[in-house]
Amino acid sequence: MNVEVFAWALPLPVLIPLIFAGITLLLFRRPRAQQIVSILGMTLSTAVGIILVIAAGSGSPLVLDVGSWAAPIGITLVGDRLSTLMLVVSQIVSLAVLVYSVAQNLSDSTPSAPVAVYHPTFLILSAGVSNAFLTGDLFNLYVGFEILLAASFVLITLGGTRGRVRAGTVYVVVSLVSSVIFLTAIAWIYGVTGTVNMALLSTRLSELPAETTLAMELLLLVAFGVKAAVFPLGAWLPDSYPTAPAPVTAVFAGLLSKVGVYAIIRLEFVLFPGDRLADLLGVLGILTMIVGILGAVAQDDAKRLLSFTLVSHIGFMLWGISLNTAAGLAATIYYAAHHIIVQTALFLLVGLMERHAGTTSLTKLSDLAKRAPFIAVMFLISVMNLVGMPPLTGFIGKLGLAEASAASGTPMAWTLLGFGLLTSLLTLYVAVKFWNKAFWQPRGAEASDHLLPADGERLSGRQERRLRRLRIVSRPTRRAERIVEASRTQLEKGSNDANPLMYGVVASLVVLQVCMAVFSGPIYKFTTESAEFLYEPGAYTQAVLPDGGRGAGESYEESLRPPKPPWIPEQTVPPLESPDTEELPSVGGGNQ
Repeated sequence: MNVEVFAWALPLPVLIPLIFAGITLLLFRRPRAQQIVSILGMTLSTAVGIILVIAAGSGSPLVLDVGSWAAPIGITLVGDRLSTLMLVVSQIVSLAVLVYSVAQNLSDSTPSAPVAVYHPTFLILSAGVSNAFLTGDLFNLYVGFEILLAASFVLITLGGTRGRVRAGTVYVVVSLVSSVIFLTAIAWIYGVTGTVNMALLSTRLSELPAETTLAMELLLLVAFGVKAAVFPLGAWLPDSYPTAPAPVTAVFAGLLSKVGVYAIIRLEFVLFPGDRLADLLGVLGILTMIVGILGAVAQDDAKRLLSFTLVSHIGFMLWGISLNTAAGLAATIYYAAHHIIVQTALFLLVGLMERHAGTTSLTKLSDLAKRAPFIAVMFLISVMNLVGMPPLTGFIGKLGLAEASAASGTPMAWTLLGFGLLTSLLTLYVAVKFWNKAFWQPRGAEASDHLLPADGERLSGRQERRLRRLRIVSRPTRRAERIVEASRTQLEKGSNDANPLMYGVVASLVVLQVCMAVFSGPIYKFTTESAEFLYEPGAYTQAVLPDGGRGAGESYEESLRPPKPPWIPEQTVPPLESPDTEELPSVGGGNQ
């Protein structure tokens, strides 16, 4: 069967959420109808994503020139193995989070919560993510980022608390700076090459001077690095994500940073293939891993702790990209898919803990192993997967990165392997700390309990100094707690019931992690084929522009003529015919 016939379905993951977002907006006075319609739209979009990933895995990439404008003139949508895999994983977790939020809404005493704009905005966010994954056009990728930004700002400020408005403002300011940098890079590239089609850019950019393309590549890397929360550009993330409601934080943590990682993969393997930034990416990967996990070690709030681990594990993905090999890229793609599911499940579990105990402070969360054993089991599986315990997917992804580093054999590859192991050990420490405080710690226990004197006793000088140091060290933690507390609504500050559907959604994500581990063989083969396709020179260009450098559809041949580089001066074109002039008289007189 010719799978290319499924190319017509490429716009649907963008169009379906947008259409259903419009319908849910019209139903703002009917919350129940809104919920049903939004779940229906997200389910249809996910079904289309599954069809696309099966079709892309069966043959060559699916390519569609929107509006029958032949590439590189019109907008091109490309569904290769990488984009369709990221698309379907993002849609599955989006659907899970949407069902979780509907279930949460059913449990709340105020049935209109969170608010009527939640469902349309969530669907628009999904459309933006799908657009970013499927586009083969640099400017359309920018449009996808802007859709994400607009929807994210609405979602992150839901509830309108002081903390959320502050976090949303920081998020928007940082994202706008990133957008300006991205737009500047696009304008520069278009001015020089005359196109924003990624396939055509992969050939035209290679014809430019190396200094020019290096500056362009660095500019785009900064823009995408902000989205992916790469060190030092990701400092905004731990202060922004934990303030949002639990479902919003879960979908942000699972998806948005991976869109940035996806863009970096396209940058390094399609637009500017080569290894000239390999060492820089390796150093950034190490710093992202170490700084992120050290930040997690110092946290006492569960959401902030997971946000720092999110930043840390972006470093693992940079590790595979920096190796600049097909094996390293395959491990990165697998690890990104695994991390979307794991991080979403962990944030939803923290949401369940918050509803159960009325707080996300690890000091105040206690004894959950007895009070909520089902949450404890699901958390244990997910957090061990995050650490990388065999035979779960975290272990398989890290093993793939280690093998790719060993095969590469460069000093940077071995250095990355060493810091990757160190980060995994620190992640294990963070997981044990989380587990002990939230699930085993007796109720009412404080960190300073063992230093406080019993009745009738006095502290020694050494104990007083230790207690003083403990209070100094815990100041940032108390400040973070105040920020998180200021972001919570009155409804979230009290403990609320969680219905079986909420547990069922999180359990389904945990089962999905186990299934991904069981079927890791075919999934890893899929990511390997995806990486080999991207690593093969000219394969992406040939897939998008197969017919003499043109896509399907119609466009003017004039548009395919390479543009004149700006450093070549204009040539004076002589007139085709001399103007008619009268015969001039001879100089100095002559015979009359």
